[in-house]
Amino acid sequence: MTTAVLWFKRDLRLADHPALMRAVEIGDVIPLYIFEPDYWRLSDTSGRQFSVFAEAVDDLRGQLRAVGSDLVIRCGDAVEELAKVFSEADATHLISHEETGNDWTYSRDKRVAAWARDAGIIWQELPQSAVVRRLGDRDNWSKHRNAFLSKDALPPPKALSPVSIESDPIPDAPPDYCPQRQRGGRTSALETMESFLTERGQSYRKAMSSPVTAEHACSRLSVHLATGAVSIREVVQRTAREQKMRRGTRDGWLGSLRSFQGRLAWRDHFTQKLEDEPELEHHCLHPAFETLRPRPADRATLTAWENGETGVPFVDACMRYLNATGWINFRMRAMLMSFASYHLWIDWRDSGQHFARAFTDYEPGIHWPQVQMQSGTTGINTLRIYNPVKQGLDQDPAGVFTRQWCPELAEVPDRFLQEPWRWDGEGRVIGRTYPRAIVDLAQASKQARDRIWAVRRDPSFGIAAARVVVKHASRKDKERHFVNDRAPRRGRAVKPDSRQQSFDF
Repeated sequence: MTTAVLWFKRDLRLADHPALMRAVEIGDVIPLYIFEPDYWRLSDTSGRQFSVFAEAVDDLRGQLRAVGSDLVIRCGDAVEELAKVFSEADATHLISHEETGNDWTYSRDKRVAAWARDAGIIWQELPQSAVVRRLGDRDNWSKHRNAFLSKDALPPPKALSPVSIESDPIPDAPPDYCPQRQRGGRTSALETMESFLTERGQSYRKAMSSPVTAEHACSRLSVHLATGAVSIREVVQRTAREQKMRRGTRDGWLGSLRSFQGRLAWRDHFTQKLEDEPELEHHCLHPAFETLRPRPADRATLTAWENGETGVPFVDACMRYLNATGWINFRMRAMLMSFASYHLWIDWRDSGQHFARAFTDYEPGIHWPQVQMQSGTTGINTLRIYNPVKQGLDQDPAGVFTRQWCPELAEVPDRFLQEPWRWDGEGRVIGRTYPRAIVDLAQASKQARDRIWAVRRDPSFGIAAARVVVKHASRKDKERHFVNDRAPRRGRAVKPDSRQQSFDF
């Protein structure tokens, strides 16, 4: 009987799992997950992410035991552990899903491929989303996505053969204080999806922008999509069923569900960018911005931003919330990144590392294209410099969120809460229990805008920007998830797509 090793990575479930179905077709299946210590020492990974993955792995182990199998858990270098498992199982096939990860996982997979060739192992990687490996061009990508998602989600197997290979214990998580993070695993994923689609999501479209309401109104599925505890196809199809059931209603549900489907589409769109150009994790999408900001960043300035101690209340409140929960809604992510990039003039590669570590839902394919977009280095997107005072007034008008996360400001009157430097409490609160603002917002904003536009006005700027558009911009699709951002023809300007600036989960 032929034996296949099924290597789980960011696909910690049994349902809708093409790689699992392929392994079953081959013969006996050895399910395997490898905790790789070197990965968890990277500058973009964290203990909070590890904890979520560990919970999802434990949940997966329970799923496998329920169908008569088990999960082999190993800790170590992937190539070394794969070699051991293949020797112990006398296996001939390695099956896994394609993964759009960071540069480290990309290099790891190349090492695995070299080992498999040398060892005579057949390694098959199957797509688990609409992301296309070695995509020729973007023109028909949305059609491919729609076709992939329209296929029925695969059911989990009813039974698998027993596994007798020994496992390592799940290792302890690296220290990382994140007291209010979400729990990982498929059980939590399905509960979260159902509560959003049947209860919490009615006000999604209106409530997603404010951190006051987004925690409840957003789907909160991003962490489960990042670990693969639920597949993108499962979420899209379950949402579509809810849309069909609510057709003809006027209670806000249809608009919210339509918006959610659009954001699921943008998720695939951005992941495809990193799949097509892995270098954008390290280099500006438009090369003209490569040396725009100094590196390394000023350590004191970066630390103040990371810890929520910039003296700008709404920025600090949002960052402290993120550090404590591992999640914050997308508009606030964009504002925090914009503030770091423009007001503090920090290079996206420095601020992006902390952002990646802070998110329990860190997914490189979304993170690095978005970090660059919010920093203005893509060369093709709208320049968006958020005013954090205005955002505080708009998104937290009663000041409840700001006061909760910046309790030092308790004495500051409401009318000065978002601009405490205008209050006469110098020495009592400002500069004593709460820091003075580390930057003049208006002056920093103007300087940043002038610097960016000086680069964009260069006559050669448009040549490289056109190449970025051809390779990465969206194309209009019949489902109206995307707009036409293709290269301009006959001198026409590219119309920016503002929807790329916001896709909350």
